[in-house]
Amino acid sequence: MSTTDRRVTIVANRLPVQWNEDSQAWVTSPGGLVSALTPILRETKGTWVGWTGAADVESKKFDHDGITQLPVTLSQQEYEDFYVGFCNGTLWPLYHDAVRAPQFHRHWWRPYVEVNRRFAEVAATALSGRDVAWIQDYQLQLVPQMLREMKSLHRIGFYLHIPFPPIELFSTIPWRTQIVEGLLGADVLAFQSRHSRTNFYVAARRLVGAKGTSERLIWDGREVELQVSPIGIDTQSYEDIATSDATKEDAARIRFELGDPDVVILGVDRLDYTKGIDQRMRALQTLLERRPDLVGKVVFIQVAVPSREDVAAYQEIRSDIEGLVGRINGDFTKVGRPPIQYLYRSLPADELVAYYLAADIMLVTPLRDGMNLVAKEYVATRYDDSGVLILSEFTGAAEQLTSSMLVNPHDLDGLARTLEEAIDRDPATARRRMHSLRRSVSTRDVFWWAERCLAALGL
Repeated sequence: MSTTDRRVTIVANRLPVQWNEDSQAWVTSPGGLVSALTPILRETKGTWVGWTGAADVESKKFDHDGITQLPVTLSQQEYEDFYVGFCNGTLWPLYHDAVRAPQFHRHWWRPYVEVNRRFAEVAATALSGRDVAWIQDYQLQLVPQMLREMKSLHRIGFYLHIPFPPIELFSTIPWRTQIVEGLLGADVLAFQSRHSRTNFYVAARRLVGAKGTSERLIWDGREVELQVSPIGIDTQSYEDIATSDATKEDAARIRFELGDPDVVILGVDRLDYTKGIDQRMRALQTLLERRPDLVGKVVFIQVAVPSREDVAAYQEIRSDIEGLVGRINGDFTKVGRPPIQYLYRSLPADELVAYYLAADIMLVTPLRDGMNLVAKEYVATRYDDSGVLILSEFTGAAEQLTSSMLVNPHDLDGLARTLEEAIDRDPATARRRMHSLRRSVSTRDVFWWAERCLAALGL
């Protein structure tokens, strides 16, 4: 991939850095996306446009780790209306199959337009005719068209990290036409899955009259490429952590502290209503009712990473989940051995990998998910081809990880049966499946993803 003759500007809701109060300095945010894009931005002397995460704080352009950081300012009111309101109260539930009813408020839509325009204006100051702009995710769906109207660029790309919903759901939003037209301002629109690409293709044809195929649309006299590019992880880094002696010791300690159960099941999720955490717990409850011989032998660890704690709906979710944990443990605990271990906190990467390594079964059951990288992270740590992945068929990852045990998370009886099959699995079959999964995850890692997306943009 040649990136020497054009600069790349990433436009995302957040900058790839965060302010550290202790050191009074910017530090690079963790994550595969930042790791994959940092070398490219360094090579092209590129720019990253985004919000710092602090409301009502103006920051000037600065350099960090060889990349120009171009902050966008948001007021506290804009944060509440644009981000908490429209992004998380309207778009997030709508795009996740309306698992929770989306709210449509005009006083949220107007700030969404204004903030998108501000992102486009700030990005425009960093761009010239031969440059490439790559816009990220649902918070900035109007930016492609706005930026096209402001600047003549080599190429504009957009990547949607979450699902794009079917037309029957998407058409309920009052501003459906504006959103589709905003996205069609890009030269390349990339999605996590074929399902999402098809949904957008249908919406573009029906709502704005675009012509063409599910791979290439014609709109406003231009060709727009629709690409499927499932995001990956930095597979090697996870395997390196997993194979270290320290991580292996930590994994053994975790199992020892659990009382050396026969089977350890693990779930790791942001605490979000789309993740299906309550369904998997009820499925475990169903299994223990059917198989009392497993009580005391099976332990389920649920790591719930705090998310949007200032939003009332998420406070309610936490209360409901913790109440469910208490009831199930009350019914099935043997002395010193509760069936569910619930951790409400985020874990550093090395500790998280130790939990992956300690788990015999990984339970990933979102009701809808654009991809789900936790499933890929677990697979990457299984250096000896051990372990079983149970995966919701409603994740983008299900299109790629076909050797997992696919489930419908709404079907509690079916999920309980699959759990039972995983516990009673044939080791040789399980190893063949995991080996296939590991090959898939390592082949299509985050660096493959970045190269694929940027190659479509002419880099």
